[in-house]
Amino acid sequence: MNQKEVEDKIIKSYQQDEKMMILVFAQWCVNHHLNPQELYLKAYPDQGNNPQLEQAIDLTVPKEESEDISNETLLGVLSLFGNDDLAFVVSEEIEKQ
Repeated sequence: MNQKEVEDKIIKSYQQDEKMMILVFAQWCVNHHLNPQELYLKAYPDQGNNPQLEQAIDLTVPKEESEDISNETLLGVLSLFGNDDLAFVVSEEIEKQ
């Protein structure tokens, strides 16, 4: 495997992991009766609609069909990807509960 192939593989893996992080966020929101788009825009008001978030929302299931996603798990995943602003907004919602 040459250098370019290795780099492409790393990028693809990161993108897949990022999609999973977005799905975890969206499902957590559904499980807590929150609108993922509203929370995202609250954290990142200048970014507008996020196509990856919209795709993730389409993949969510009703709360009754979902596994529980703990607050700590979500905050850890968001932190891992450097989504500190979103983690802050999520933390505010957790405190409201």
